[in-house]
Amino acid sequence: MTKTRISDVFDKARADNRAALVAYVMAGDPDLETTFDILTTLADNGADIIELGAPFTDPMADGPSIQRAGQRSLKSGTKLKDVLALATRFRETNSHTPLIVMGYANPVHHMGFETFAQAASDAGVDGTIIVDLPPEEDAPLRAAYAPHDLAVIRLATPTSNEARMSIISDGASGFLYYVSVTGVTGGRKPVAGDIAPGVGMAQKVSQLPVCVGFGIKTAEQAQEMAAISDGVVVGSAFVDLISELDNGADKDEILDRVAQLTRDLSSGLKKGQAA
Repeated sequence: MTKTRISDVFDKARADNRAALVAYVMAGDPDLETTFDILTTLADNGADIIELGAPFTDPMADGPSIQRAGQRSLKSGTKLKDVLALATRFRETNSHTPLIVMGYANPVHHMGFETFAQAASDAGVDGTIIVDLPPEEDAPLRAAYAPHDLAVIRLATPTSNEARMSIISDGASGFLYYVSVTGVTGGRKPVAGDIAPGVGMAQKVSQLPVCVGFGIKTAEQAQEMAAISDGVVVGSAFVDLISELDNGADKDEILDRVAQLTRDLSSGLKKGQAA
């Protein structure tokens, strides 16, 4: 289903006059079994799309929270093949929630683009965000993805002018991830009014749904971004909750809090809803 599964999410959200909730978690933080429980909790409580982070030793685009999550995952021994195995397990009970693997080019290149594309497709992954692979360099990846209909989801930023947006959009699929602030994930608070023109331009140029992420941690912030976009990405808020497990927090309590945060975020994404 791949791209179709993604487009179905945005079609449904549009019909419901709301933005989609895209939730990010790091695979293997603190372990793969817990991540599986988190995935099902997210999907059962309102996450429309899940980004599944693949840990990497040099995560240059990630802020401190997600860097630490990646370190915990690597410490527990998580490899790219484990991330795909986790996706396979999730697909055994969930056939409708899109799964996007988010990570860096080196592990995918090491596995081989064609091998990875086949394995990702077999696992039920719908697409990837490879944050350090720019459009000018991803043609071999796109060629490997094409037979499997995997989405190539690209990043756009507030500094992307219309000419650059055309390059970003050419060959992109699924949706565009619009970085709401310059810098790393989980940084300063984004301001909807500042980025609304850029998001609108990205929608017009790409003809794809545009999801806004980086720095969105609360239901109120998500609601503001829902008014100007097709989807809202929340990562660090979930990662910070999950990190409490590393300090001895009760797993069931953390899962309950993840569920509550997901519901809080999801419930505020209706277009035109008062803040």
